[in-house]
Amino acid sequence: MPNEPCGIIAVYPGSFDPITNGHLDLIERASRLFERLIVAILRNEAKKPLFSVEERVEMAREVLRGYPNVEVASFGGLLVEFAASRGARVILRGIRAISDYEYELQMALMNRRLAPDIETVFLMAAEDYSFLSARLVKEVVALGGDVSGLVPPLVEERLRKRLAKAG
Repeated sequence: MPNEPCGIIAVYPGSFDPITNGHLDLIERASRLFERLIVAILRNEAKKPLFSVEERVEMAREVLRGYPNVEVASFGGLLVEFAASRGARVILRGIRAISDYEYELQMALMNRRLAPDIETVFLMAAEDYSFLSARLVKEVVALGGDVSGLVPPLVEERLRKRLAKAG
C-alpha cells in the first residue's frame, strides 16, 4: 500500500520549549513515513528552558494523543546513544531555511561518525511554518502578541500563564 509506513523507528529530537505547529506538522508527516516515531525531548538545563522537561513531555503527549505510532520521551546525553537504545535507525530533523542547514549538517556528520548505522533524514518545514521557532513564539507572547495558529491552544494557554507569572 502506498501510505503504509516502513518498518523503521525514527527519533525526532529537540527542546520543544514549547512544541509548535511547525513541530506538529513535521510529526504528522513523519508519522506516515515511519512505523514508529519517538519525539525525544532534550534535558538540557543550560538552555534555560521556560518549561521543565516534565511539562514539555506532558504538553507533547497531550497534543500528540491522536497519533498511535508516536511516543514522547525525554533524554539527556548523546542523541545517538538514546536512538540506539530505542532501536531507532533514523534521526529526523526539520529544516526551515538554509540557515538551519549548516548547523544540522554538522550535527548529522558528527552523529554519523559516532553511530554510522543511524541515518539522519531532513524534512523541509511546511511553507506556513518556515519562519517559526519556539524562541520566536515565546518572544511574541511575552510582548502580548497573538500566536494562535502557531501553537496548539493548550500550549498558548500555558505560555500565557507562565509568562504572566514571570512578570
